[in-house]
Amino acid sequence: MDLFDFLTLLGGLCLFLFGMNLMGTALEKRAGSRLKILLGKLTNKRMFGFLTGLGVTAVIQSSSATTVMVVGFVNSGLMTLRQAVNVIIGANVGTTVTAWILSLSGISSSNVFLQLLKPSSFSPLLALAGVILYMMCKSSKHKDTGLILLGFATLMFGMDTMSAAVAGLRDAPAFQNVLLMFSNPLFGMLAGLVLTCIIQSSSASVGILQALSTTGQVTFGSALPILVGMDIGTCITAMLASIGTTRSARRAAVAHLLFNVIGGTVWLGLFYLLKAVVGFSFVGDTVTPVDIAVINSAFKLLSTALLLPMGGVLERLAVRLVPDRAGSKPDAVVQLDERLLSTPAIALDRCRLVASDMAETAGRAVGNALKALDHYSDTLADSVRADEAAADRYEDMLGTYLVHLSSRPMTDADSAGAAELLHIIGDLERISDHAVNLLESAEELHGKGIALSPEAQRELHTLTGAVTETLQHALDAFLHNDLQAASLVEPLEQVVDTLKEQLRSRHILRLQKGSCSIEVGFVWSDLLTNLERIADHCSNIAGCVMEIAHSSLDLHGHLRELKTGSPEFIRQYQAFARKYALV
Repeated sequence: MDLFDFLTLLGGLCLFLFGMNLMGTALEKRAGSRLKILLGKLTNKRMFGFLTGLGVTAVIQSSSATTVMVVGFVNSGLMTLRQAVNVIIGANVGTTVTAWILSLSGISSSNVFLQLLKPSSFSPLLALAGVILYMMCKSSKHKDTGLILLGFATLMFGMDTMSAAVAGLRDAPAFQNVLLMFSNPLFGMLAGLVLTCIIQSSSASVGILQALSTTGQVTFGSALPILVGMDIGTCITAMLASIGTTRSARRAAVAHLLFNVIGGTVWLGLFYLLKAVVGFSFVGDTVTPVDIAVINSAFKLLSTALLLPMGGVLERLAVRLVPDRAGSKPDAVVQLDERLLSTPAIALDRCRLVASDMAETAGRAVGNALKALDHYSDTLADSVRADEAAADRYEDMLGTYLVHLSSRPMTDADSAGAAELLHIIGDLERISDHAVNLLESAEELHGKGIALSPEAQRELHTLTGAVTETLQHALDAFLHNDLQAASLVEPLEQVVDTLKEQLRSRHILRLQKGSCSIEVGFVWSDLLTNLERIADHCSNIAGCVMEIAHSSLDLHGHLRELKTGSPEFIRQYQAFARKYALV
């Protein structure tokens, strides 16, 4: 093997790793909503968690990515440690799919059908289809499918390039001596561990071993410990990802390491024990890419059979290795974990959950502020201000996270969803601000010992009733994606606008008659303004929900169309106008 063969090997390795990364990223993006559905149905049932981990890893072609995702879920409180253990075990089996795909490169037959199964035969066709889909289609789904095909073709081309580059090692004594050294279980495991720690992908490491096996010099005795080491080495990604996380998240990463270490040492130790007692003649036989896929799958299935029923034991071991410190407080749940950004669909779903908490906080602030207008208390005042401060924190946290998320590759639907949330959290924050403004009006009335006239109180209760219903429909529309509730917000908002003008005019008449003071008039004006603006923000929220449902972000155009040409809008407006008519 000369310098040029080495450069060819290096180029093939780069193409192989790039193709695997490209295919995995595109698969993850294409299957984002399906991943969300799968992971959203997690329970403590052992087999369901195992199958979930297996399925997700088979889809995204990376157990490391799945495990990092799991660490993020545990850190965010979306998954318990028990659930994480089951998913991690499934992920270890799911990653064997890649080795089986790569083993197709070893097919050698004169049969035309079998020849077509060889990647070198169909990869060019996949690359052609991928280029057509990626360059000529406008749909993001078609483009993602094209990237999947291009990634797979690049991966297989890199695999073939590596196999061709190492072909010269077939008769190299130095290479044979190195492989003979790896027959030592300790050296073999160490080699596999180091390689996978560097690449951070056991699938890629196994692929490199399969390429080397085409030389005909890799034996069963050297491949087995290397594969075990690779399986342990893949834990490095999750261990690094767990730095700075909660104890539960670190325990999930440790559980992953324990599974691979215990499974590897038990079965490898048992194998060499039986070899010493019985003697296995096949240990010196050379292996093919298919043999490596078989060994890899058999080893992981055996580890699963041993440790899946012992998930509770793994959990307790992880807790013992990452113990609670004496007198320490429980870890605070990280609401938006940066690790979830690698799976945009899941991260966006988490953002929706946090934004739902923000919506409930803003709604509670308005409710308590309105109560303070009738029955002021320091407790209500403190509650409103605490909720407004919490809404500010939510907006800062969600806004920053969504901006980072928007820079990640996402489907059109997820991009629109992120834009929707950015609009909505701004409206929710402003609603909480207006709640504080209402509270300040209540404080002014209470502090100065002045009160609204009975007539003004009746009118205000009519307006606050309309605003409260508007807010409730807007929150229902957002929290439950309720389009029916969303359709009721705009006619109600128009009723609120009308009521505001009517109340302003009636107040002027009371001023002229001397039945209301100018001092109360300033407070009255502030109340009307803030209540009307709360309804405006509710209209924005409902409009966003409806526009996303219709795959459009032209909010103002949608509202104009709704107000000017919809008989249903007119009917609803008239019904609400009668309901909130002033006496």
